[in-house]
Amino acid sequence: MTAPCRHFGRCGGCVHQDVSDDMYRALKREIVRKALDHHGIAADVEDIVEVPPGTRRRATMKAKLEGGRVHLGFHAARTHDIVDLEECPVLTPSLTALLPGLRDMLADMLAPAGDAELRLTATDAGLDLGLRWRRPNDTATLGALAKWAAKFKIARISAHGETVVSLATPSVRLGKARVDLPPETFLQPTREGEAVLQGFVIETLAKAKKVADLFCGCGTFSFPLAEKARVHAVELEKPMLEALAAAAKATPGLKPVTTEKRNLFKRPLTEFELNAYDGVCLDPPRAGAFEQAKVLARSKLKRIAYVSCDADSFARDARVLIEGGYTLTRLMPVDQFLWSSHIELAAGFVRP
Repeated sequence: MTAPCRHFGRCGGCVHQDVSDDMYRALKREIVRKALDHHGIAADVEDIVEVPPGTRRRATMKAKLEGGRVHLGFHAARTHDIVDLEECPVLTPSLTALLPGLRDMLADMLAPAGDAELRLTATDAGLDLGLRWRRPNDTATLGALAKWAAKFKIARISAHGETVVSLATPSVRLGKARVDLPPETFLQPTREGEAVLQGFVIETLAKAKKVADLFCGCGTFSFPLAEKARVHAVELEKPMLEALAAAAKATPGLKPVTTEKRNLFKRPLTEFELNAYDGVCLDPPRAGAFEQAKVLARSKLKRIAYVSCDADSFARDARVLIEGGYTLTRLMPVDQFLWSSHIELAAGFVRP
């Protein structure tokens, strides 16, 4: 089978573009199946929900100036060499269209620093660019970045998490809320996958009237849930939590939303705290929510919606929950990482 991208085989972003659709789906299911088997979990795995190509709205790229030419793209497979992207069927067209302009900017700006990391996000208000490089935020740098932002219609540029150019405030709509995003904010990779996961969480926690949304980020699930339930949103990163709180305050028609800054890896919600809720949403990073799962297993909480971007850490946590008396009622793979070796999972747990 012919791969849809000319860079396949060199670029380390995609590993399964050269197989048939049926084989590709089997490979993705095998990732889930192996993780479940490793942790001794027998469960029905639903059909994979796939997002279309050209929908990935965020990406982290590397850039290097060599011999007067900028190489911009992803690392080559199993090396730190940069594959200079001319196309990417995974990314949104707006991100792909920006690549030539970014090369022009970097050719002008990189010397003498030489290399950079770029964090790109397509938002409702325009493109958000986060830079990690060795240039100082001096007057010359800020002036040049402002010029490039205006030329290529970049809403905001930040350097090391600090906003240095702002032509518009990057924002996204989550449920009824419009959330203004802090620099380098985590979002679900695609809008399409996000909608599927939101629907799953809402359905799983449909009977809950008071929900704890743990690892809540900027409110991907908090806001849809708050249309029918009181929500307590817990997150370690203060800027994201503040963005969530501001959006909740500005959005009419929601049930009460409260927030708490807390490191759930080191200080998970206690049994006493959990027992005040009748539903929990979990959306941890790749490491999972092992410490919180252990406390959930000891609690009286009835319903859990667990969204995971790593099959193995999910299966490990699911084993803890099942041993604590929960039943895994649904397990739905969502493929937001097209042609990669990663898969997202949405799971529902209930206890009698």
